[in-house]
Amino acid sequence: MEKLYSPTTIKTVTNKYDFHMSKSLGQNFLVDGNIVNKIIEGSEIGEEDLVLEIGPGMGVLTAAAAEKAAKVIAVELDHRLIPVLEDTLKDYDNITIHQGDIMKTDLRALISEAKKEPKPFSAVKIIGNLPYYITTPILMKLLEEDARDYAYSITVMVQKEVAERMRAVPGGKIYGALSVAVQYYCEVELLAIVPKEVFFPKPKVDSAVLRLILRKEPPVSLLSEEMFFRVVRAGFGQRRKTLLNSLSAGIDVGKEVVTACLAEADIDPTRRAETLNMNEFACLANVFTKKGISAQRPRGEKGVDESENGME
Repeated sequence: MEKLYSPTTIKTVTNKYDFHMSKSLGQNFLVDGNIVNKIIEGSEIGEEDLVLEIGPGMGVLTAAAAEKAAKVIAVELDHRLIPVLEDTLKDYDNITIHQGDIMKTDLRALISEAKKEPKPFSAVKIIGNLPYYITTPILMKLLEEDARDYAYSITVMVQKEVAERMRAVPGGKIYGALSVAVQYYCEVELLAIVPKEVFFPKPKVDSAVLRLILRKEPPVSLLSEEMFFRVVRAGFGQRRKTLLNSLSAGIDVGKEVVTACLAEADIDPTRRAETLNMNEFACLANVFTKKGISAQRPRGEKGVDESENGME
């Protein structure tokens, strides 16, 4: 069989299993070996590592990771791809395929089960070519459920526009809640820009490969992580408004209280959320906490994971 990323191989396998790509599942398969290599090399997979792959598709990345790693666990949502993967990956004895929804899968349990094997793993590394429609929810699930406790890094292909938001710095229009959240949990490194022409079928936009090194300790000192994210969500919830207005509405406290908190944090109330850096968000959140304001998220309040725009 030719390389799995070969268009000929993809056509042969899809015909064999009468498999049709699903637009609703965001299925766009890589057909460029150079990009596959960039992802694998960028993730720095070692021979003693355990790799968790999200959305293996036809197994292109899976096979490449299995060549480098001690073991690969691949989580695939589409049950139609399971027999395809069992065929394309049949020559590898270090791959486990798990059929299920990554958003509902207990990843800790999968990894704990794998770690019962006699040979210990040196590190857990997460990789994946993430579907555009669910990129942010997947990443926020990993980050908010403390992937940092069991994994070293996350190397993923995402929509270029989303990658730009994740890396954005204060002061720009694309800097938002997603930027703050990802950078709070990770060090973000851009590995490659990927043109849409290297996928089959070809999507409408380009992609990017990001390597997220999970921080073991937060980059800022917080009295309440929950309050920190509540302040971030509130600030960007109405990003065109001043902090005084967006925070009073988003946290549901009077403007006089918000004014006092902003003054104590030495932040001008006429500024907008997009101008605040992470240290300023942290300082402000700590002031709210010290004043006894509730950090509890009200029912119906949107989170970072509910919008590709990071609550823009």
